[in-house]
Amino acid sequence: MKAVVFTLGCKVNEVESASIMSALEGMGWEVSDKLCPADIFVLNTCAVTREAEKKSRQLIARARKFSPQAPIYVCGCASQKNGEQFSARGVKFICGARDKERILSAIGSDFGGECPSSLPYPKQVRTRAFIKIEDGCNNFCSYCVIPYLRGRVSSRPVGDIVEEVKNTAADEVVLTGINISAYGTDAGTSLHALICALEHAEKRIRLGSLECNVIDENFLAACKNLHDFAPQFHLSLQSGSNAVLKAMNRHYTREQYLEKCALIYKFFPQAAITTDIIVGFCGETESDFSQSLSIIDAARFARVHAFAFSPREGTVAYSMKDIPAPIKDERLHALLKKAEEAEKVFISSRVGLVRSVIFEDFDVEYTGGYTPEYIKVYVRGRKTGRGDVKILTPFRDGALGEII
Repeated sequence: MKAVVFTLGCKVNEVESASIMSALEGMGWEVSDKLCPADIFVLNTCAVTREAEKKSRQLIARARKFSPQAPIYVCGCASQKNGEQFSARGVKFICGARDKERILSAIGSDFGGECPSSLPYPKQVRTRAFIKIEDGCNNFCSYCVIPYLRGRVSSRPVGDIVEEVKNTAADEVVLTGINISAYGTDAGTSLHALICALEHAEKRIRLGSLECNVIDENFLAACKNLHDFAPQFHLSLQSGSNAVLKAMNRHYTREQYLEKCALIYKFFPQAAITTDIIVGFCGETESDFSQSLSIIDAARFARVHAFAFSPREGTVAYSMKDIPAPIKDERLHALLKKAEEAEKVFISSRVGLVRSVIFEDFDVEYTGGYTPEYIKVYVRGRKTGRGDVKILTPFRDGALGEII
């Protein structure tokens, strides 16, 4: 019997899907994370934007093209937000983002097999292992529906995380969650304490998306003290304008954000700082937008994930006056162009440096892998494991290198 577990959305969804895959294998199923003919489909959905929710609904038809009679089990943020949009499409079982282990019980009831009482460690499908350290968020940014779907911060025990890091076969571990900066706030601990507990982990440790408030000298010193730390900081921004940040209910200013960037560069001079920027948020003026453009250079971003504001029902921003779509599209195009220029500058500034690369994939000519700063480097021929690579020149979506 074959099961497909297909995922839309964030890294947390990917981790949870990998745990479902691991559990299904334990129940005797053959599993795949690609859409293909199967006996059942588990679809893990996303609701961060309207487009993501639309794609989640469309997954039903995509799965049925492969196996029209196969039962479909749906979970994730889109079904947590509105389960009826899936029940109307005749799926077998629906649960949300907070109780995905219920899918295992449903499949066990339908097909037999002993079900685990909770989700196991994720099935490792890549060289890099994503380890979920917490769920939920208490920030309630005015544009974001996720705290209403995922709930409040819920952190895993430090010991459990350390044990999972120790036992993974991957060369690199990424600590991920809905808001990892808030890790431990519900349990009398902190992300700083977790980093200290991982001091002797013989893995490359990379962090998921961070908020400004977690960046201070003690935290950065703990990161620097790790056995093998990847100095790539995805520091969430959303806008370069103080007026827009306030309207978004983001609790920092442009100036404070840039101070955090400067502190990171003090501890890690070659660090890559990456970020997210929303364009066209309610009330954003041309002056506000110009500040989002200018902060790309001021912060020396290595990469920017940019997207247009999408009103979500149930959020504060949903009742605010939206900006016309053509203006959003124009601004998004300009921001993406600026972000592309910044990424080229970042990669070019690393030419000549030697970096430890963990190799991940091979095409017909090159093996690709990532530096600690998350530059994808290509070397000729098939390679495995990791090696020291000299960066030669920008190439494809990263850089061309040669093994030293």
